[in-house]
Amino acid sequence: MKRRHFIGAMALGTGGLAIGWSVWPARQRLMPSTPFPAIASQPAFNGWVRIGEDDRVTVVIARSEMGQGSHTGLAMLLADELDARWDQVQIEQAPMDDIYNNQSVAVDGLPFHPDNQGRLKRTAQFLTGKTMREFGLMMTGGSSSIKDLWLPMREAGASARAMLAQAAALQWQVPVADIVISNGVVSHASGKSARFGELATLAAQQKRPETVSLKTPAQFKLIGRPVPRIETMDKVNGRAIFGSDVRPPGLLFACIGMNPEVGGTYESLDDTLVKTMPGIKKVLAVPELYGSTTAVAVVAQTTYQAMKGLRQLPVEWCPGKATDLSDITVQNSFKEALDSNSGFTYFSEGDADSAIAASKKIIKAEYSAPYLAHAAMEPLSCTVWFKDGAAEVWASTQITDLARHVVAKVLGISSDKVKLHLTLLGGGFGRRLEMDVIAQAAFIAKSCEGTPVQALWDRTQDLQHDFYRPAAASRFTAALDDNGQLTAWHNLSTSQAVLPQVLSRLFSLPGAGPDKTTAEGAFDQAYEWPNAKISHCAVDLPIPVGFWRSVGHSHQAFFKESFVDEVAHAAGQDALAFRLSLLKNHPRHAKVLQTVAEKSAWKNTAYKAPDGSQRAMGLALHESFGSIVAQVAEVSVLQQTIKVHRVWCVIDCGTAVNPDLIAQQMEGSVAFALSAAFFGRIQLNKGRVQQSNFHDYQVLRLPDMPPVETFIMPSDAIPEGVGEPGTPPVAPAVANAVFTLTGQRLRSLPFDLAATTV
Repeated sequence: MKRRHFIGAMALGTGGLAIGWSVWPARQRLMPSTPFPAIASQPAFNGWVRIGEDDRVTVVIARSEMGQGSHTGLAMLLADELDARWDQVQIEQAPMDDIYNNQSVAVDGLPFHPDNQGRLKRTAQFLTGKTMREFGLMMTGGSSSIKDLWLPMREAGASARAMLAQAAALQWQVPVADIVISNGVVSHASGKSARFGELATLAAQQKRPETVSLKTPAQFKLIGRPVPRIETMDKVNGRAIFGSDVRPPGLLFACIGMNPEVGGTYESLDDTLVKTMPGIKKVLAVPELYGSTTAVAVVAQTTYQAMKGLRQLPVEWCPGKATDLSDITVQNSFKEALDSNSGFTYFSEGDADSAIAASKKIIKAEYSAPYLAHAAMEPLSCTVWFKDGAAEVWASTQITDLARHVVAKVLGISSDKVKLHLTLLGGGFGRRLEMDVIAQAAFIAKSCEGTPVQALWDRTQDLQHDFYRPAAASRFTAALDDNGQLTAWHNLSTSQAVLPQVLSRLFSLPGAGPDKTTAEGAFDQAYEWPNAKISHCAVDLPIPVGFWRSVGHSHQAFFKESFVDEVAHAAGQDALAFRLSLLKNHPRHAKVLQTVAEKSAWKNTAYKAPDGSQRAMGLALHESFGSIVAQVAEVSVLQQTIKVHRVWCVIDCGTAVNPDLIAQQMEGSVAFALSAAFFGRIQLNKGRVQQSNFHDYQVLRLPDMPPVETFIMPSDAIPEGVGEPGTPPVAPAVANAVFTLTGQRLRSLPFDLAATTV
């Protein structure tokens, strides 16, 4: 695995290899390198679809389902081109093969501005896509599932459709051009017809077409419609299997407790008492694995017995390298970085420094955001059964092939000896890109060889040993001319960098060069600054950080969109008009902004609501993961408490594969973002995380969830991301509304009106 990723990196970083690599044609993503196991009654047409004699269409899914609806959206793409009925579609997990690698997530991660359409960008995207096809990962993340498989899934459906037509033409001795396929039925003008299942065996034997014609948007029957989610009934009737639902015969449960100090190590334990407790099978120390903190585990017949044993297990812990780290240490590191380091410049236009020096009106502000945990509803778990030199694994992971490799490495066997079952994920948000609990489960299973073991974290372990969204700080300076027109924009931010840590702990690779995720949301926006300099300074701190829903956009959007409002106010301009003045050459962004203003009946001053409360609206616009989102939040403030009454959300995400899924993701994004804006904060004291459960790391409760009205811009463009783009604009929209209402600027997250000055 390491060698594969090293080769991929070399393909991008070495000129000679890149030149040779570029002349090779891009390889197909239709047929796997190893044919599917033969099932007589369910022949495979390609690497993405089987059609059974019972008329069932089985769509092969290569992405994880963690609530975002990707299984439904991906199956829709194939079923529409196949012309299958939705009620005959079912899914199965993809095997391990390079055709299922996620190319888009790496291509979209390249550090180019969206407006840059130059040759260097196109070449880098082409090479990166080719590299990921050969050396990438079967990964779910970056809001990329639908975008990445938009063509492969449709081409697979169209190819199978053509083969069904060939089979019918052969059987009926008629021209293939005269065959009609619709709603799971193959027919001819002569009156002959057949169900898919009646032709499946013969059709699978036909020659696969070299090229296929894909439907136009006008021909779509499923795409663009609110098709019901494919897993809904299983969730309703209890058949759905999540990671902690797995129950192979003879299963034991292992509860894991880690050093309460981040990165701390283990000294000794006394298992004398615990080993005599009912149901206890084993007590063992678990070393640091794939970024985990050193731990102990108690293995028992039931979860309760394992938890009880863990609570009564005396353990001596040793401090780690974070022992002197507290919140004030982090804040001081950020201040030093902003004061003494110009950082890496991600975007530059004109001469911002000179324009600022020449201006008579300067606006300055500093913003900050804390560490955040993922806090998915289902805590981490993994089940491993190691016997006879092979392993069977049940994991809720966002990277299936890497999970298999990690288990094999910990067990000391080859990857082909590991069979991995991908369960549903009870939330992910980037946390299940990590391999710590999977490696721990494999380590424990090795000590219990012959018996399946399920490793479990409780909520305290989940919150106190996460790979956190980095804390960050940002410093802005803007200049206005005598007419209130913006002349310069200068922004320097600082935080830890995620990518170097991820490359190190997952692949043992060095993370060299700037990390785009640190500054995304600051430098890659559509605003037409007349003079601009946007930079980021990465700081090194011993706190584990990772990918969190919308990554750098999650805090940079709050910084940027809040300061845009500050500058608009200083210029004496309406927040909407000011933004539109900076989008003259970006009609898509302007249209999204204008639409949200229309739908919300935008008001730029406070007003009295029908219930008598004083309210105000706040506005934010942000582009992330290829999609443009504008939001308006309606807010009131009573006794230092902020209440969000309604959120209007407009998104331009290209082709809307399933409008219901998009609306659901926007609603979920608002809930996720409001949780962070009102409550989210991981605090440190001498290397220990202070939060331990939902009483001190709160999430939004149902009574506080505002109605969300989602409007999708019509488009025939390639689909872009949906799972994450709804999160970034929420906090700044609320903060901007609070200023209109109270005159107070909220420049730190989470919001605290009592601690905020005007």
